[in-house]
Amino acid sequence: MTEEDTPVNKPSTARLNLFFFAAFVIFSILIFRLAFVQFVEGPELTYMETSRNTKDIPLAPVRGPIYDATGEVALAYSEPVQSLYVLLYEDYRNDERRQEAEELAHDLAAVFKQFNPGDKEQPDAEEIIKRLDLDYQKTFGYVPRLVKSDLSTKEIAFFMEKKADYPGVMVLEENIRKYDPDGVAVQIVGYTREFKRAPDSIAKYKAIREGASTQRDPGLVYHEEEKVGFDGLELQYQEELRGRSGYQSIDIDARNLPDGTMLQTPPEKGYSLVSTINKEIQMAAQEAITDELRRLPKAITGYAVAMEVDTGNVVAMASMPDYDPNDWDYDKIKYVFRNGTTESFPPNDDKPSRAESVVLLGSVIKPLSVLIGLKEGLFTAGETYHDQGYAVLGKDGRQVKNSHSAYNGSITARRAIEKSSNAFMIDMVGKRLLRNYGSEKGIDVWHKHMQEFGLGVSTGVDLPNEFLGRLEYNNEDESALTRLAFASFGQQAKYTTMQLAQYTTMLANKGKRMEPHLVKEIRDADGNVVKEIKPKVLNEVDFADAHWNEVHKGMVTKVSSFDGFPYDYARKTGTSEQGTGPNKKENGVFIAFAPRDNPKLAVAVVVPEGGFGSVSASPIARKIFDAYDEVYGLDGTPKGKKDEGKDKE
Repeated sequence: MTEEDTPVNKPSTARLNLFFFAAFVIFSILIFRLAFVQFVEGPELTYMETSRNTKDIPLAPVRGPIYDATGEVALAYSEPVQSLYVLLYEDYRNDERRQEAEELAHDLAAVFKQFNPGDKEQPDAEEIIKRLDLDYQKTFGYVPRLVKSDLSTKEIAFFMEKKADYPGVMVLEENIRKYDPDGVAVQIVGYTREFKRAPDSIAKYKAIREGASTQRDPGLVYHEEEKVGFDGLELQYQEELRGRSGYQSIDIDARNLPDGTMLQTPPEKGYSLVSTINKEIQMAAQEAITDELRRLPKAITGYAVAMEVDTGNVVAMASMPDYDPNDWDYDKIKYVFRNGTTESFPPNDDKPSRAESVVLLGSVIKPLSVLIGLKEGLFTAGETYHDQGYAVLGKDGRQVKNSHSAYNGSITARRAIEKSSNAFMIDMVGKRLLRNYGSEKGIDVWHKHMQEFGLGVSTGVDLPNEFLGRLEYNNEDESALTRLAFASFGQQAKYTTMQLAQYTTMLANKGKRMEPHLVKEIRDADGNVVKEIKPKVLNEVDFADAHWNEVHKGMVTKVSSFDGFPYDYARKTGTSEQGTGPNKKENGVFIAFAPRDNPKLAVAVVVPEGGFGSVSASPIARKIFDAYDEVYGLDGTPKGKKDEGKDKE
């Protein structure tokens, strides 16, 4: 057989016909299915695609507690409560459906009345209808409506048992903010209000609102009814205290109504704060101010700050009168809800319940005036000055007198502090600054030294709304001579009690400006320390040690309220004057640190319209020092523990 005669295998005609027939059938089925999907199922699938969506409804996070310095006494805490919500599964805007919702409202009102007979605070049917928001004026249909908070045990049991009879009704756990019933440092701790009430003036909440549409993390979504910090530590540490929102995930239809099962992710608890405030010392400060206000004829408010010299920890910060954050009524607290040690209130003679919260310092500035004089070489420590009871200003011979026109004779700088000589400060500091530097430069030199000591600048305290002071020596309507002369003895600037405490701390530690702290630790929900706030020196001033010693030796003014005090201590009284004639007001001011040679605590007290600081402010300081000695010990040994040991014996 030749190569040309080799056989070739070819497919049979029958098999080819079968292959083509199978391919035809498959393509026909595919084409038919595509046509069916497009023309028959297409509209339904399109509706399902456009009408179904999943929404995350935020659940308020569990706010972390705020403790006192012991870490055991809760100054603010979140208490769990059960609340009744209603989820709207239907559109109740037509008459027939609306009648069903109104019947539900009447049923719920009847249940509340049954378990709370005679309680007029219970929501009635009309109020419940408003809360249901059947016209969706406040929110979408899928958002559960809060009907009542803080359900009683009987109400919870009833609705859990009758759950099938009340479709859409849910009992959810929430938290309400509570505060120490003794009213401890309420103006430091602050208070909370609903997020929807946060004004644009609170920058952090304005930013949250502006970024709400782009927030993709459900845990950071704020609900309008969520409680947020409005002042004090509650506002300052909002992010740390807040935690993370929980959320309910639910499918909704094109009408924004629920269309499926709701899945819930619980909220996360926020961090806790351990403050530097010691409850025992804080209560002593508050009670001391209150006692003095009862005794003084004109004073209606008082402020005190106690700050540890080495750490900057603020162990007490009192502003009285205060308010009850558990019973928040703006009309009752509008003149006291902000801490007067950080923010200024202007005086209002038409409203006797309102006094200015920052005042002229008076003579407590004199230790610093002497330091400036020594530093600038205006005089020496041993140089004497003849104090005839007054200083003369200007060519017109205007006299500025000492208190009671006191004649002190020949005195040194140290004695000028002790005797509180206005004349010395004017002639030896104010006039000589003007002589050496001229008008503009002289004011600048004074201002620079004030700022170095924390006066007229931020103290760095971890509180919002800090007031930086009112610097009247910058008023160019008065002559430079008048401004420097009056500034030298404390009559040309107003500062907060916090600034005054920071300044006193600098006098005590010889020049380190410590940052005031109101929080010393931040802990997670398991109690682990996630951040420790350590002492921080904001700036230091360079003065000769001999100058510090000279000033300390001058801080020995006689103060009867400290009779029997077991420690040597440095102090300065002050009485600043505002207004003239019948409108003249005398403000009591007092600063001190103890012990003198190894200072542990600095205290500043201001009593607006309290009269002499030695009479109105010093008794408050004494009680604060005593309380600190009991708790911590001014010599390092707590006296309270000593007493406990004696009792046991």
